Amino acid sequence: MSRVIFFIGEGLRALRRGAAPSLAAIVTVAITILLLGVLIPILQTTGGKANEVRDQVDVRVFLYDDATQSETDTLETNIQQIPHVESVDYVSKQQALQNLRDRLDDPALVDQLPGHRNPLPASFEIQPDDIDNLGTITSALQPPGQNGDPEPISPAIEEVLDSRDDATAIASVSSTVKIFMLVIAALLITASLLLVGNTIRLSIYARRTEVEVMRLVGATNWFIRWPFMVEGLVCGLIGGMVAIGALLLGKVTIVDPLADSITLLSAQKTTTIAFPALMLILLAAATVVSALGSGFTLRRFLKV
Repeated sequence: MSRVIFFIGEGLRALRRGAAPSLAAIVTVAITILLLGVLIPILQTTGGKANEVRDQVDVRVFLYDDATQSETDTLETNIQQIPHVESVDYVSKQQALQNLRDRLDDPALVDQLPGHRNPLPASFEIQPDDIDNLGTITSALQPPGQNGDPEPISPAIEEVLDSRDDATAIASVSSTVKIFMLVIAALLITASLLLVGNTIRLSIYARRTEVEVMRLVGATNWFIRWPFMVEGLVCGLIGGMVAIGALLLGKVTIVDPLADSITLLSAQKTTTIAFPALMLILLAAATVVSALGSGFTLRRFLKV
């Protein structure tokens, strides 16, 4: 126990002696953890919303208004037999109008249709087992005819639409955002490692005589190493706590009050890990980054 207290005391003493580089390391770690605390929820929310929209991508088969019940039932049976079809839902004209009414900010607009006529067609909403199979289902609904042009498999079909373009755009945007944020996170972590390492390097240089004396009297590398490791860990711990305080303040004053009015912020409640768990992860990350920075530097100087 006395050794632990000694190592901690030596590490804190080194921090006081090299206040300027230590402060720079703490600020860098704090900025890194702060940005990671913002980037991680955004990355998770982006991925979650992208997956949510991907799950809503489907194939829609619109029917003629004069399609008979027999044609509709036969078409539904044929659709269910198409490979990669997970589910088929029939939406009547009345249900389509009600869905439109529910989506509008002012449902009364529907009542202003000329003659109160319902212009929306009945349709089938087809969910694929995988978004990549949309093209296969669409082709099965409109196979090539004798002239080589797509022809519907039923005379009741007026039009077939799928959301492949939307799915491709969503996947492209979400992938770009993820790559961009991962690159930023990697650069921030690297910068923290280097600056913490520089702090330890300066501390070793300032205490090189002390280190040499310790080695001459037979001190092991680990005995010499621990005070510097403590110094790096303290830098990471303080920087992490500062960042967590800033994140908590931002959550209470900005995120929570605006969550009800901004979809992206409200989605974080369901698509990201809990805030306390994220804070613990970030604090652990700050400590690990600082420890790694110290370890790499000490390994070089002590030639372990």
